[in-house]
Amino acid sequence: MKKKTVYSSIPLICLRLFFLFFALAPLVWLALTSIKPIKEIITMPVIYIPSYVTFENYVKAIRETSFPIYFKNSLIVSLSAAFVTTVLSILNGYSLTRFRFRGRNLSLVIFLATQMVPIAVIIVPIFLVFSALGLINSLGGLILIYSVLNIPFCTLVIRGFFQHIPVSLEEAALIDGCGRFKSIVRIVLPLMSSGIIATSVFAFIGAWNELFFNSLFISTEANKTIPAGINMFIGKYNIDWGMISATGVLALIPVCVMFAIIQRYLVSGLTSGAVKG
Repeated sequence: MKKKTVYSSIPLICLRLFFLFFALAPLVWLALTSIKPIKEIITMPVIYIPSYVTFENYVKAIRETSFPIYFKNSLIVSLSAAFVTTVLSILNGYSLTRFRFRGRNLSLVIFLATQMVPIAVIIVPIFLVFSALGLINSLGGLILIYSVLNIPFCTLVIRGFFQHIPVSLEEAALIDGCGRFKSIVRIVLPLMSSGIIATSVFAFIGAWNELFFNSLFISTEANKTIPAGINMFIGKYNIDWGMISATGVLALIPVCVMFAIIQRYLVSGLTSGAVKG
């Protein structure tokens, strides 16, 4: 029986290894390219393993380019956008699940409809509005646009978590003298910590990786974020693959660290808190 079980699981193991290779191969190639000597990056035949390891691309990216500025701007924009998106999504999700008002179902339809509208259709009106408000070429403008774009989807995600929390918990807290706000903070939010974390991560990564609005709205190098900064290494006649690879690896570090820290909360948050009895 044990041999039969092992043999039957071989196809599934091979399939998992295939998808794992498919997912990790680009990252491994990016890391190897970042530590290759410049003469070995573009060669025929392709050199997969560098003859020796060099960190010249990393040193050059940190000391000779504006990458530290891009990195700082990305952190400011992404963290701010994630915070604003999460807070407003929590308020939207709570109101859509706990209150009955005219137009509630219409609001859900509008939230869904916004996810189907191509960005190219709304880019001109957004640009005109931002230009009139003086938000062009500012980090505040990026924070605002990233928050606005992510709030509809994050609201739908948060709403799903609110629906799985019994209303009776809040009613019991209200009977015991706890106000509406305190019942949300002390009772509801701890029970849906996984939803809050998932929403924050989605909003953070969406702002961290975004390039289109960054390239369109930001014109000065001092306000560019990492995607727009990396895009500047692509010239008209040549592409600096070494710099692109090194800065790409550096851009992955915050996201990897963030997932390493919060990954256990993504699972434990689903079951945190319970009703005794």
